[in-house]
Amino acid sequence: MYMLTCLFMLIMVMVSVGFFTLLERKVLSYMQIRKGPNKIGYLGLLQPFSDGFKLFFKENIFPLNSNYLIYYLCPVFSLIQSLFIWCLFPYYINCLSFVFGFVFFLCCSSLGVYGLIICGWSSNSIYSILGCLRSVSQVISYEVTISLILFMYFFMLNSYNLVDYYFFQFDVWFIFFSFPMFFCWLSCCMAETNRSPFDFSEGESELVSGFNIEYGGGGFAFLFISEYSSIIFMCMLSVLVFLGGDFCSLFFYIKVIYLCFFFVWVRASLPRYRYDKLMYLAWSSYLPVSLNYLFLFLFISVLIFYHFFL
Repeated sequence: MYMLTCLFMLIMVMVSVGFFTLLERKVLSYMQIRKGPNKIGYLGLLQPFSDGFKLFFKENIFPLNSNYLIYYLCPVFSLIQSLFIWCLFPYYINCLSFVFGFVFFLCCSSLGVYGLIICGWSSNSIYSILGCLRSVSQVISYEVTISLILFMYFFMLNSYNLVDYYFFQFDVWFIFFSFPMFFCWLSCCMAETNRSPFDFSEGESELVSGFNIEYGGGGFAFLFISEYSSIIFMCMLSVLVFLGGDFCSLFFYIKVIYLCFFFVWVRASLPRYRYDKLMYLAWSSYLPVSLNYLFLFLFISVLIFYHFFL
């Protein structure tokens, strides 16, 4: 039963990735005063499936000087890593409840760096290597802030389990007493998933397409699915941590869809950052703020401990 549940969830994640791409194209098109995909199916609802079939049936090419085996295995590794992290989804019944859920999340999300490194290195292209170097330093920098924000709530809850966030936010959401942290978390999620305005690994204006420039067909589709499933997971985790975490209600999924729309909205509105400003933002702005909040939450948890247990 556990295997069937996980398989059904992974299928739904893949379908949601397809419809998220449709949502993104529709929102971007209406923000640019045009229609977007509306030919295939009713209102273009079958467009993601058409694009998926087109990608997987295209011819696969490989660069002559590339490391052939690693070049083809890397997109599969990225896809497995991004789908494996969905094991953390908190089921209300019949669940594999992770006691150390956040530690598992940090371990799995840090593995995504290796996919970027191998993709950029194995194709033996200058643009790919530049894109992978950018993205590795970017992901490592913002993982520090994400880890600090998560440990901040661990000190308050004294639990790594994602299900506990639902019970602790039953009366008040965490966003109301850590509002600046919510915006730090959102921008760190965008940098972590290589989304605009932090899409330096795929900087089209200077790197053509970044670390995945040599990929086409099925390899590109795997990289595409892994990126978008990571975005949806980060939206789900944001709702779980900051916006109530009531995962057994329909309102939870409406909030996840709104955060996905927020990612698209930011892409349509903001230009790409400069790379040195991105690093300055991580180490000189977000890191001191998250450290101060960490000490504040630690102080509050110590006060609560002394009040109730001593």
